[in-house]
Amino acid sequence: MSTHPQPVQHERRGEPRAGAQPARNAMYSLFRLIGENVRGFHAAVGALLIVGLAIILVCVAFFAMLADEVMEGGTQKFDNAVLLWMNARASPQLTGFALNVSALGAGTVVWLVVIVASVFLWSTRHRWSVTLLWVSILGSGLINASMKLFFNRPRPQLFPWRAPYAGLSSFPSGHSMTAMVCYATLAYLVARLEPSRFLRRFTFVLAGVIILAIGLSRMYLGVHYPTDVLAGFTTGLAWASFCALGMEALRYFRHRKPEVAAQEKDLDATVAEGPQAAD
Repeated sequence: MSTHPQPVQHERRGEPRAGAQPARNAMYSLFRLIGENVRGFHAAVGALLIVGLAIILVCVAFFAMLADEVMEGGTQKFDNAVLLWMNARASPQLTGFALNVSALGAGTVVWLVVIVASVFLWSTRHRWSVTLLWVSILGSGLINASMKLFFNRPRPQLFPWRAPYAGLSSFPSGHSMTAMVCYATLAYLVARLEPSRFLRRFTFVLAGVIILAIGLSRMYLGVHYPTDVLAGFTTGLAWASFCALGMEALRYFRHRKPEVAAQEKDLDATVAEGPQAAD
């Protein structure tokens, strides 16, 4: 019988097996690198968040290029063409459907979804998940309001709006950004608790369909250009990814802080039965 000590697995429990998605493999390689060179729970999580900010800067650079084109009028012809194409296919039934879909990205509905999800997560002792959800939503609102104030792009006036008054500033789309952050974050949190790969994929596909439909509805209703929606999706995805990276860092390094490990312990079974077992 071998007398060699068994390696400690605490900070490898959340890793996918070989064959998992390249992006997740890269993420856990980064986690291992930081774990080997940074001591302490807060220092390790902080290092991960710094890396996350660097990734966000890349997204911001893309957004800045898009914003520059938009503000100089370089995308106006494309924007107008898409909206006029949609307007030519308008109907009362489609308008009613678009209004209902658009409401899924409105403040009232989003906050109801967040509150209901928070109650569920809190009652099941997923306190860090509740924190992530609220940070992502509140941060999204602050970022979007600041960007609207800075760019101050007028809303389209190609045809009468089919939606109620939604403010003067158009870039980026608040509904699109909020939808991306809210539903992508919820899909991420729900997928962590689902036992099978099919359910996880279905959750993300469903969230993607809702997000895309909300963006399209804002264009059909005449209150946003396509580039407004694209900018909302881009910034929303960057912010949601940053928040999710923070949660993954908390889970990966949770054994360095007992109270975090205690709150996240029930996810161990999900990890064992989900991403790893499915590969």
